[in-house]
Amino acid sequence: QLQLVESGGGLVQPGGSLRLSCAASGFTLDYYAIGWFRQTPGKEREKVVCISSNSGSTNYADSVKGRFTISRNNAKNTVYLQMNSLKPEDTAVYYCAADRVYSDYPICEAPAYWGQGTQVTVSS
Repeated sequence: QLQLVESGGGLVQPGGSLRLSCAASGFTLDYYAIGWFRQTPGKEREKVVCISSNSGSTNYADSVKGRFTISRNNAKNTVYLQMNSLKPEDTAVYYCAADRVYSDYPICEAPAYWGQGTQVTVSS
């Protein structure tokens, strides 16, 4: 069964940190660009960041630049999202997604696989 499983969400105070993980099973992430997306009720899904399959180049949303860092460990078939200096407006369900694009460029426009999502709540 091909799937992505996110973990690491939870409740954190403003200014705190969380690290999300996205583990793939049933397929290898080596040839996929990986994106993290988030969504809150009543709003459109937002792409937070995308990392390319080949060069590791990244593309962050302006709202998270300098605070979030994506990384991938192909040996573990896992992608991570380190989130620092969290703000209440970062509260959302976070999803990882895999787009079969073998490129130096971070392209996450039509992911083939999506995880089930993990809730991140930033509140005092």
